[in-house]
Amino acid sequence: MASGHRSILIAGAGATGLTAALELARRGHLPRIVDSDAGPVPLTESRALGINARTLTLLSPSRVTDTILQEAQQIQHFRIAAKGKVLADIDTTEVPGPYSAIHALAQGHTERLLLGKLSDYEIVPEWQTVVEAVSGDLSETKVTLKKLDGSVETADFDIVIAADGSHSTVREALGLGFPGQVLESSFYLADFRYAGPVDPSYAEISLFDPGMIGRLPVTRDVLRYISTLPDFESRIEHPAPIAERVWASDFRIHFRRAEVMAKGNVFLAGDAAHIHSPAGARGMNLGIEDACWLAWLISEGREQEYAVLRMPAVTTVLKQTHQLTSLITMKHPMAIAIRNLAVPVLLRIPAFRQKLLHGVSGYDTQSPPWIDGAL
Repeated sequence: MASGHRSILIAGAGATGLTAALELARRGHLPRIVDSDAGPVPLTESRALGINARTLTLLSPSRVTDTILQEAQQIQHFRIAAKGKVLADIDTTEVPGPYSAIHALAQGHTERLLLGKLSDYEIVPEWQTVVEAVSGDLSETKVTLKKLDGSVETADFDIVIAADGSHSTVREALGLGFPGQVLESSFYLADFRYAGPVDPSYAEISLFDPGMIGRLPVTRDVLRYISTLPDFESRIEHPAPIAERVWASDFRIHFRRAEVMAKGNVFLAGDAAHIHSPAGARGMNLGIEDACWLAWLISEGREQEYAVLRMPAVTTVLKQTHQLTSLITMKHPMAIAIRNLAVPVLLRIPAFRQKLLHGVSGYDTQSPPWIDGAL
């Protein structure tokens, strides 16, 4: 059967699933995409914000990058501060290639841009459709779907892509483990809208003894604060009068990855395959990267290479995010003192600074061979 005529089901219409559908569609496939939710992530409740240079490169052939750049906030500087003093200021535009290291755009907005491009191929997610069961052999997979009206459908698919999140029904149906660890510390976040514009050009981490508060731009008048401190909101130095507290949440950080990223003709991508700390803004980006690689491999008839090709990238990102998280969650006074002295010194070393930017840009994973000149 010609690759373009294979039946493909994508479970999950988040950023990973939508990217997989779009990348497949522009290569001549007609995937079916389902999701248990009623629609994309609400714009005011988007956990993921960062879009790195690798993602912009990957989404450039579909022209989604053009629309992202029109809407996103370019983060030109990353600052580390302690006790009101800036310890380091990194210029995030000091990376090779056409894009700076990272931009900020709410995940819900990114998903809507992907949906817009996907509609050009007349592919629309089937919302409020739940994957109830997955079975079959290595060549064909039988999936049972339950719709909002209670009707049940069972269909066979040549390929199934599990992009249905950390509690993936598909992964669990395959009996694949999701080992890892959860940090003891909780993280807290709050988004504030201000009465006037604020400077969205930089992100900042303020270190405390112990704990931290991160400041990230969401839009030109909304900032996100993320912290390890339960009372962090009382410590925020707001840049302008507050118009609205838009959203607040708390969460625990898990570091997990699936035992394997594929079983037969079922492939795991995004949070269904791996979850980790938001440090370094790699989560949504890594899922989009999974989706692009898998779509290309499917079109090349090489999808069985997916797990082997992607696992090194996943390992790299989990290691990097774990290291960054360890730096900002230190509690021992001596370790904190050493960190506060060492980090500014290290970041003055060009090679160290470039290595950090290389990772934040997403350039520490394998370059996509289907895009000419990609880093």
